[in-house]
Order: sequence, then structure tokens, then C-alpha cells
Amino acid sequence: MKNSRFTEEQIIGFLKQAEAGLPIKELCLSGGFSDATFYKWRAKFGGMQVSEAQRLRELESENAKLKRLLAEAHLDMHALKSVLGVKR
Repeated sequence: MKNSRFTEEQIIGFLKQAEAGLPIKELCLSGGFSDATFYKWRAKFGGMQVSEAQRLRELESENAKLKRLLAEAHLDMHALKSVLGVKR
């Protein structure tokens, strides 16, 4: 997954500016991102505080790590079954 050039703090700051009444087009131009990016951020981070967004990032990272470990375990099981000649 591509890392954003903006931190969670910056993203939530942009969202708060929009909530305060700054036009979205103007906010996107000044921030250097597209309207689509803004709406994607609003869907993901809308209503969050900075600490909650950081926790979300940590949980996503942990989830990705666990998925990799599970995939490796399944590969190991498949390799062992093929070496031992066990049918599925």
C-alpha cells in the first residue's frame, strides 16, 4: 500500500477546515490534493481525532502482519502435505 505524503494529523486538519466552512475546491487546491482524495479521507477519517487515526494505522499494520503470517503458515502446510504425499 502506498504511503500518503500527508500525516494523519494533516489529513484530520484538512477535514476540520472543511467542517469549519472552507470550500472543498479551495482546500484541495491549497493542500495540493484532488477532490477524490479529500472524499476518500473523509470516508476513512471523518469524525476521528488524531489519536484515533494513529490507532487505526497501528491496527491496520498489525492486521497486515497477521495476514502475512497466516499466508506463510498455509504455504508451509501445503509444502509439507506435498512432501508427505497426503491427499487434500
